[in-house]
Amino acid sequence: MPLLNAASRMQPEIAAWRQALHMRPELLFDVHETAKFVAGKLKEFGCDEVATGIGRTGIVGLIRGRHGEGPVIGMRADMDALPIVEATGLAYASQIPGRMHACGHDGHTAMLLGAARHLAETRNFKGAVAVIFQPAEEGGGGGLEMVADGMMERFAISQVFGLHNEPGLPVGRFAIRTGAFLAAYDEITIAIKGRGGHAAMPHQTIDPIFIGAQIISALQGIVARNTDPIESLVVSITKFHAGDAMNVIPPAAELGGTVRTLSRELRESAEIRIRETVENVARALGGEASLSYVRKYPVTVNTEKETGLAIAAAREVMGAHCIETDAKPIMGAEDFAFMLEKRPGTMIFLGNGDTAYVHNPEYDFNDEAIPVGVSYWVRLAETVLKP
Repeated sequence: MPLLNAASRMQPEIAAWRQALHMRPELLFDVHETAKFVAGKLKEFGCDEVATGIGRTGIVGLIRGRHGEGPVIGMRADMDALPIVEATGLAYASQIPGRMHACGHDGHTAMLLGAARHLAETRNFKGAVAVIFQPAEEGGGGGLEMVADGMMERFAISQVFGLHNEPGLPVGRFAIRTGAFLAAYDEITIAIKGRGGHAAMPHQTIDPIFIGAQIISALQGIVARNTDPIESLVVSITKFHAGDAMNVIPPAAELGGTVRTLSRELRESAEIRIRETVENVARALGGEASLSYVRKYPVTVNTEKETGLAIAAAREVMGAHCIETDAKPIMGAEDFAFMLEKRPGTMIFLGNGDTAYVHNPEYDFNDEAIPVGVSYWVRLAETVLKP
């Protein structure tokens, strides 16, 4: 089954929705204008139910099929943008300084809206489809908030599916894998206490900057010498704050960064080793250090059955060779993982073509991918909920 003719016909209109959303980016849970737009469209399409305020500002639209009772599947898009200054120069560039849809959530939202419109018109399935529009994917844990708000139980969702664009993958192609697909994401803050003094007399001080530098080096030893080379662990120190004067060794320093893992077991052991390393390196050099380790997003794990259903739907849309079924895991994170902890499901990547990568000021969602994404969502619903 090729691209839906309806998806191709709707492409200009859906692209216009997408570009309108792109001009008005909103952050985290403050997606009120976006959520109002989404809810308005879902009501216009004739969804059987449109629920707002789920997980604070999330939206769920319920569409019942015309072939009787059956299970309910969830199909999820994210709505929030990033605190980035846009540098695309496009006619529809962000109108809000310091905010930008630099990850394609505008495209995800528009494509799922297009699919909802078609599914509400045709209803060629049994059971029901819950189209999920989530806030705060970019670090806010909106997926967790929607789950905690009882979304799965309220709509009796039995399986859940997600889609994300992937720059570098050609338009019309997909990538997926069974098992761990995206990494767990945790944040670390390291507070170092030393003894300040004159920069010309370091022997009279306990230099927290020197201690911090040794901690940074030692943390990479956890990756290189404490972790199975077949496993995946990334420890990145991205912030180092200390001192205000050129000739003063400060009394304290603070480091910050992220830890990313692809298994629950390695996530546990990494936290233990990082804490031991931070505390003991500082102690060996005469100072003190404490670690704040905040768990953010779990590993995104695709279940086998649902991954097979996604592969079948993608192949129906674009052909047998359109999808890489054993794609390499990515060390980026996705809070769709919270939904996958509650229900079986899968995340699939959709090609965005030769564009700047996500989280880049020059990134833009490729509107040529819209018919592919809409067709995939429709075919997925009709495949999983086949009469």
